[in-house]
Amino acid sequence: MTLVVQKYGGSSVADAECVQRVARRVAAAREAGHDVVVVVSAMGDTTDELLDLADRISTGPAGRELDMLLTAGERISMALLAMAVTELGHHATSFTGSQAGVNTDAAHGRARIVDVAPDRIRTALAAGSVVIVAGFQGIAQDTQDVTTLGRGGSDTTAVALAAALDADLCEIYTDVDGVFSADPRIVPTARLLPALSYDEMLELAAHGAKILHSRCVEFAKRYQVPLRVRSSFADDIGSYDLTSAHAGTHITSAGPDLTEGTTDHAMEDPLISGIAHDRSQSKITVLGIPDKPGAAATVFTALAGAGCDIDMIVQNVSAEATSCTDISFTLPASATPAALEALQGVEANIGFLGLRHDDRVGKLSVVGAGMRSHPGVSATLFSALAETGVNIQMISTSEIRISVVVHVDDLEAAVGAAHTAFGLDSEQIEAVVYGGTGR
Repeated sequence: MTLVVQKYGGSSVADAECVQRVARRVAAAREAGHDVVVVVSAMGDTTDELLDLADRISTGPAGRELDMLLTAGERISMALLAMAVTELGHHATSFTGSQAGVNTDAAHGRARIVDVAPDRIRTALAAGSVVIVAGFQGIAQDTQDVTTLGRGGSDTTAVALAAALDADLCEIYTDVDGVFSADPRIVPTARLLPALSYDEMLELAAHGAKILHSRCVEFAKRYQVPLRVRSSFADDIGSYDLTSAHAGTHITSAGPDLTEGTTDHAMEDPLISGIAHDRSQSKITVLGIPDKPGAAATVFTALAGAGCDIDMIVQNVSAEATSCTDISFTLPASATPAALEALQGVEANIGFLGLRHDDRVGKLSVVGAGMRSHPGVSATLFSALAETGVNIQMISTSEIRISVVVHVDDLEAAVGAAHTAFGLDSEQIEAVVYGGTGR
């Protein structure tokens, strides 16, 4: 008998019919002889609706009370799913995050998991029960207050439980069949990727792919938790089989087999896994910074103090006449006001000439472990964008990624051009978004 942790997102439990469909999947895994722990998100748009209610009641709700409110969504899901599984003849027990032993720090709205003590889960499993856990939440070790984990919280809960329980597999169920080589809403010929490495998935997630949150992948990589991303809407509900047509995408330390089925020619080509894109960033340029030690440190210390997560950074060559330079960087668009305020606060100390910001930008990232030793990847990408008439504003690289910033109006064309240039197009339409969100 193996232990499987399954996570179902909001679109997978959006209504009573969806909850019953999930219950049948859980029952199928149990009937296949596995111990099953299930992590659920709030139903559909419940979290957004609760936030809207809070905004109507309070102009600035306390973090503690907001967390108490938001965790209600997952509690509803877990109880309903436990009832549905019981109706199918399998005993089920539901737990909140705190009951499941998810211990966090006290940062309301963005708590980090400190440790997991799943004693009650182990006891329930030993008694033959299916365990249903509310995702996205835990309990602060110091204050004993309920906390929420922020974006990607349910995915992270599932991986954390899988690590603590030494599970054989952690499955992330969503409303698409797995991870694709690009967003199928933009590239209809995107291919399903049967396998990825943690590093590849982390790069894709961090640079715009919405299928998994980067926190979840980081956790999985750290604790070597095998992941599988698959659809909860596919038509193989009555059975549990890793070899089915909807087996999804497996994410492990090994990633894809780079040699299986290749020819000598193919083995010389770079392996590009996919293209990610992100519309949620903006670009800020600090103009005329004195080119002297400490100036950049002052800029980015101020940004760090304002809680701004910086992504790409480019510094121009110092102008000989003025001994000044410009620094451009990207960050989440939501953080732009805080960043501008922080920079204005240190303007006198630094002596820069001005600030410029642009929220009409998008980021495209080409990801693949096989590009490490292939210098031609950059040339292929830049040539494809040039032929499409897309101008590049910024460039950033890692061992397995090249990212560029372009005008947001050019982003979709850039994604399509890059996808074709690297030979990722499928000969047929493979992607189906069953639930409508891709989560």
